[in-house]
Amino acid sequence: MCADKDNYKPGLLKSILTNKCPRCRRGDMFQYRNPYDLKKMMKMPVNCPVCGQPLEIEVGFYYGTGFVSYALAVMVCVASFIAWKVLIGMSLHDNRLFWWLGTNAFLLLALQPVLMRMSRTIWLSFFVWYDPNWKEGPPIAPERTNEEMKNNW
Repeated sequence: MCADKDNYKPGLLKSILTNKCPRCRRGDMFQYRNPYDLKKMMKMPVNCPVCGQPLEIEVGFYYGTGFVSYALAVMVCVASFIAWKVLIGMSLHDNRLFWWLGTNAFLLLALQPVLMRMSRTIWLSFFVWYDPNWKEGPPIAPERTNEEMKNNW
């Protein structure tokens, strides 16, 4: 049994974690792979390099990523709290709670570039779904784009 690479459907979770286009799940959403190069970390091509999907559907489209980023940050906080409670323990009678707060703050700062990229990928995935026939035709053109207002912030 041989897997056909052309008919392979990448998984949603893997495509989100690797910041791939939600329509084809193959093209990179960001021009540079390193999220810690702070000057270039949010640079995105206009269209997906593989399927041609526009990555900015309308002006100000990515303002909604603040909600997704907040949810991801809360998930990181909850996960670090549970891990700290299981591995180290939590008590109000010593400084372990404050050590967790400091560690959690450092963890959130260290993961912020990754969380920002992931929130853009998740936000776009809400509005653009996987198309198994993405090779057969162009993507649907965005309705509310204004070329004069593009990158005007």
